[in-house]
Formats: sequence, C-alpha cells, structure tokens
Amino acid sequence: MWTQRWMWIAWPAFLMAGVLEILVFAMVDPQDLHWFGQPVPLSREGVYTVAFFVFWAIAMASSALTTLLSLSPFEVNRCPVPQDQRPDDCRKGASCS
Repeated sequence: MWTQRWMWIAWPAFLMAGVLEILVFAMVDPQDLHWFGQPVPLSREGVYTVAFFVFWAIAMASSALTTLLSLSPFEVNRCPVPQDQRPDDCRKGASCS
C-alpha cells in the first residue's frame, strides 16, 4: 500500500519536473545564471541536473501533501500496532480497534 502511495507521489512529480525543466530552460541560459552576484560554477549539464532535482523535490512535496490530505480520518487515526502490543494511549477509542 505504501509502495503504491509512493508512486502516486514520485511519478507525477517526476513528470512535472521534466515539464518545468523544459519550460524554464527554454527561456533561461544556464550560463547566464548568477548566485549571490557570482556566476554559477557549474556546467550547463550540472545546472540542468541540479535544477531537475530541485523541481522534482518541490513537485514531490506538493504531491505528498495532496496524498496526505486525501487520507480518510480512519486511515489517519488508526493504530497500526497489533491489538495485544498497543501502547496505553492507543487502547481507547473505536479508531484503535
């Protein structure tokens, strides 16, 4: 189940990172970028790579938040520990049975 949710997060984020990479670098030349007033000390391929992973991380955060917000109250509040091994604070309430 978590593998499926991980793919709900990673795959769309990967696709969006690719789209963002195309859109941004269709308009920006990596050699023209500056960081704190200094030219970026990476090659074009290095800038493309770093930017892709930054875009992917941002898109994954967005997808993860969407996945978290799509959980039902039962999924959020249930106790994943077996009945006989549950801590005292999880023994109460219908959501832990």
